[in-house]
Amino acid sequence: MCVLQFDADLCATCPGVDCLVKCQYLKLDRDGAHTEMMKIVAGKDSPVLRDCVTCYACEEYCPTGNHPFYLISERREEKGIYTAPRPITNQWINMTQMQGRSKIGKIKETALSSCFIRELGDMASGEIFKDVAAALVFGAEFMCPAVHTHFAKMSVLKERLPVVFDNFAKQNTKEVICLHDECYATYTSIALAYGLTAPFKPIYYMDFLLDRLRELKQRIRPLQVKVAYQRPCSNRLIPDKHPLVKEILEFIGAELMDREYQGENCLCCGGIIRLICGYRLASDVQQRNIEDMVKSGAEYCVFNCQACQSTLAGRVATRGLKPIHLIDLCKMAIGEKERPVR
Repeated sequence: MCVLQFDADLCATCPGVDCLVKCQYLKLDRDGAHTEMMKIVAGKDSPVLRDCVTCYACEEYCPTGNHPFYLISERREEKGIYTAPRPITNQWINMTQMQGRSKIGKIKETALSSCFIRELGDMASGEIFKDVAAALVFGAEFMCPAVHTHFAKMSVLKERLPVVFDNFAKQNTKEVICLHDECYATYTSIALAYGLTAPFKPIYYMDFLLDRLRELKQRIRPLQVKVAYQRPCSNRLIPDKHPLVKEILEFIGAELMDREYQGENCLCCGGIIRLICGYRLASDVQQRNIEDMVKSGAEYCVFNCQACQSTLAGRVATRGLKPIHLIDLCKMAIGEKERPVR
């Protein structure tokens, strides 16, 4: 049974209530934030249960790792305060249902997971992935179910995550390289929050990328480009991995430009916000974010998440930025991918 590991006393005695005070979408001072958080802890109603945009940021802001976002999502489901119209929520549940049609490569001890995102599997080619590409797994049976947290369907996550772990265990998998940022976050942050331990060692794809780039150092030709980075919401769950972005970019000769909406202050791509909050807020967030990228002087918008890229690629391109996934940027640096033409 998956039960959230949450300590009410930590919230009651928290001096800063950063989880809600720092939120970019809620406007609460410290006293108001403490009052609302205590309502949520006690299982009472709160405006937060209706106004939360599911950006995951409170998980990063919480200084004690007490999982405020997962608690908010649990309370929402308990009270039937869902984030999206029921047809949209059910559509996501149905289209990610396990149906026994996954693709499993030649796994020895290491699997390369593309989650349920075909484009990630397509990227896992060339010199960087030559030793692991054949071990690719794809499909709902190996999909991290974190997306359902956006729809306050924690019951779906708790039902499916143990099954995903069992499916990997049946392949005698010792380690899984997670091409999807959200998969690594699920197998570490979310799993541990619910008292689960992955039956394999999760490997973050950026750690793998950096190791391979070091091995291929002689092939790297510094890109000498200026980039803005779109940090995905799931990266909020694994903030210890965020510094890898800058490290990789520096290694391949790309300059990460300073801007307002990055790091802890990053803005969502707006995809989920559009689904659950409507066009007005999503458009505002996207406009501020892209304007900030343009002002920084960046030439490229670098993505870590395929969903973010699908949401923003066209929009950043119309402002003169070249959209590209971090993996493809690395392939450019070793000469495997041509530079995009504006």
